[in-house]
Amino acid sequence: MNYAVVGAFVLVLGAALIAGALWLMSGGSFQTKYDFYLAFADESVAGLNLNAPVKYSGVDVGKVHAIKLDPVNPERVQLTFAIVRGTPIKVDTVAVLKTQGLTGIAYVELSGGARDSPLLTATVEGQYPVIRTKPSLSARLENVLTTVLEKLDRTSSNIDALLSDENREAFKSALADIAIVARTIAAKKNTIDAGINSAAKTFDNSARLTAQLGPVVDRIGRGADAVEKLGNDAALASTNASNAVTAVGSDVQKFTTSTLTEVQRVLAEISVLTASLRRLSEQTQRDPGSLLRGRSPPLEGPGDTPKEKRSP
Repeated sequence: MNYAVVGAFVLVLGAALIAGALWLMSGGSFQTKYDFYLAFADESVAGLNLNAPVKYSGVDVGKVHAIKLDPVNPERVQLTFAIVRGTPIKVDTVAVLKTQGLTGIAYVELSGGARDSPLLTATVEGQYPVIRTKPSLSARLENVLTTVLEKLDRTSSNIDALLSDENREAFKSALADIAIVARTIAAKKNTIDAGINSAAKTFDNSARLTAQLGPVVDRIGRGADAVEKLGNDAALASTNASNAVTAVGSDVQKFTTSTLTEVQRVLAEISVLTASLRRLSEQTQRDPGSLLRGRSPPLEGPGDTPKEKRSP
């Protein structure tokens, strides 16, 4: 038997096993090309391990390459994904931490990515593109439970304050007062019933009075309409009167202009006639007979020569 051949076979087999183990540990990276992406989680990533699967709509597209705290903000966790090259990671793709069944094994689920959205690229040269994240279901439930517990705690505190000794005494006193009022109302039941009946009658009378006032209101409305019509007629008459006064003024002006001269002439003749009548009256008073013999010539004075008598 050739020991050299056996030794060589063992060495070759060992090298093949080592190479296969390395290939399996690298996830077959000798044949598969990966692109690296970053994601920042604002929650605990407990249960998420290195090489945990990264799925896109349930399909394995990569693995978790690195997990560490964000050096800028220690409250966040920085995740590095190795995703198979050619996977359509879009700008609206979102990463969510999920768990598988009851085992609690965590993985990363990618979702979103509309058909028309552009591919995700790095904003700073030399760095990996950053995939947006949103809270996981457990984180959302934790936030809801925390909010509910806070509200329950406040409610419990308010109930304790409401049921304090002072409030219980006040509540007891209020119940006693309510009992007194109830007994008083029961004792005055007949009076209250009578008052209710009176109120009902008053309402009925008010209804009838309202029905009777309807025609009166209508008549008042018609009277108001008539008064308004009368006012309109008066306004129209006033307008007509103003127009008539204007026309009369114009006519008077024309009359005055045309007859003023004639009136002045008549007045002058009346003045002359009045003077003549006055002289006639004075002469008649001095010599009433002058109305019969006429006016006598004046007497001759001394030294005057007698005038020759005119022959008849």
